[in-house]
Amino acid sequence: MFRKYQFKLSLGLAIFAIGVMSGNFIQFNSVAKAQSSDRVFELRTYTTHPGRLDVLHARFANHTIALFERHGMTNIGYFVPQDAPLSENTLIYVLVHDSREAAKASWAAFVADPDWQEARAASMSDGPIVDKLESVFMDATDYSMMK
Repeated sequence: MFRKYQFKLSLGLAIFAIGVMSGNFIQFNSVAKAQSSDRVFELRTYTTHPGRLDVLHARFANHTIALFERHGMTNIGYFVPQDAPLSENTLIYVLVHDSREAAKASWAAFVADPDWQEARAASMSDGPIVDKLESVFMDATDYSMMK
């Protein structure tokens, strides 16, 4: 029951964030360059092991975001829930891909990247970080400012 609620909350937060961002940040080049009829949004929710959220934040800030861009993924936004218990172990973010096929190719290249493998191994020297990963691919609606 809690995981179902957690997923609905995560999805709701991301949809809200996309709406806010579309109204305020649509002019950013990162969104504009991702315009295409096949583009797809990817909502990812990471649940960390206890006490490991800060390590995940550091890995994203210092390595992951730049590597995503290197491999053709457009970073839209990164979010943390405001309320416990999710605020203690959850990172939610949204990426844009040119298509589902492009997403698959980008993820494969990212995972194979030696810089990613090195950053991942270093960040996990004290143990695993991510307990659970959820990924949802989404299309913008016709009335979305992100379309």
